[in-house]
Amino acid sequence: MSREVVITGMGVVSPIGIGLETFWQSLLDGVSGIKVRPEFEHTDLPFRLWAPVDGFDGRQYVKPRKAIKVMSRPIQFGFAAAQMAAEQAGLLDSGVDPDRIGAVFGSEAFFADPLDVASLFQKCVTDGVYDDSRWGEHFVREIEPLWMLKYLPNMVASHISIAIDSRGPSNTICHGESSGLFAVTEGVELLRRGAADVVVVGGTSCPLGLTGMVYRGSQRLSRKIQEDPGRVVRPFDTDRDGGVLGEGAGAIVLETNEHAEGRGAKVLARVRGYHSTFGQPGSEHFSQAISRCLTESLAESGMNVNELSHVNAHGSAVVHEDVLEAGGISQVMGDIPIVANKGNFGDIGAGASAIEFVAAIQSGIARVLPPTLNCDQTASDCPVNVNTRQVTTEKSSVGKLAYSHTGQVCCVIVDGADS
Repeated sequence: MSREVVITGMGVVSPIGIGLETFWQSLLDGVSGIKVRPEFEHTDLPFRLWAPVDGFDGRQYVKPRKAIKVMSRPIQFGFAAAQMAAEQAGLLDSGVDPDRIGAVFGSEAFFADPLDVASLFQKCVTDGVYDDSRWGEHFVREIEPLWMLKYLPNMVASHISIAIDSRGPSNTICHGESSGLFAVTEGVELLRRGAADVVVVGGTSCPLGLTGMVYRGSQRLSRKIQEDPGRVVRPFDTDRDGGVLGEGAGAIVLETNEHAEGRGAKVLARVRGYHSTFGQPGSEHFSQAISRCLTESLAESGMNVNELSHVNAHGSAVVHEDVLEAGGISQVMGDIPIVANKGNFGDIGAGASAIEFVAAIQSGIARVLPPTLNCDQTASDCPVNVNTRQVTTEKSSVGKLAYSHTGQVCCVIVDGADS
């Protein structure tokens, strides 16, 4: 606890912008990256809408270039975001002891593109019938030897560690939508207990592939597929009915304050406190877990509610989830302003909370609250004060709340560097 943790770099790859500056301006302008997915345009499937990252070329960020052959799309996202964060922090070629640099990233199972194995499946078909006994015969000839490395969850942190010559602690966190924020807390703990001086943290995901969509199903997705795509995701709104899938990654460089000052790095924000809890999903216990998480985070930070400018909420726009989250927030935070970003870029899975944490940090630095999109009328069963317009504030402190639909809850409180 005696080692103060600060933030010195951020990077983001998102459906509303690649790079911190573009991303932040899009949030302020109320831009939505949700659109119609061409291959499902003429269907009534919930997957008709998505929030893709347009214009991304991993070759602009991945070095050495040959490494891209074993990087699936989400790994490239995470790598690119981490490179941006490291560059802003002045970490690249900085002379920092490699043994004192760590990497912790939120991740998940990355699903292969069916086209990657289409020819293999075709060779297992005889007279129109699939025969799995033929799989072993053809597998070794059809699948490239390093194919699996493209889809392993831990490869994000691995590639980042190699690129920045990080030889310290390396870890991967898989807690659903809260993975990125839990990676932040693990990074904070590494620094506090003296296991590292710098840790690159974040989260990444690309749940838009056909295999992943089939596996996850559509229970939590909106059915308003024929409406204006940018108006579909409505956190805490009376007309909400679910989310839309997106993709992207967020990354943050954490350091001890002493180390950052010693190398002359610019401090962007300071981590004041955090906590994590668990509650049974879909029950009142989950709402209580959210309240407990917020209460303990404030206690560790030594702050009270009135010192925060706002809470960056999870805001899934799933009907019952928003009710439980709003109840948990209001019990501790009262009518403090709430900002939710999923109307801008959908649910990015393991990358969601990391990207939203970047938004929260930047909000504290700029002392500006971006608008929550599409909350035209806050639902009566969501007793929170949703901020729906761009608002300036004198406060630089903000809390970021995230949870997974399997019950993990996490909150991190940060404030601007000059507060």
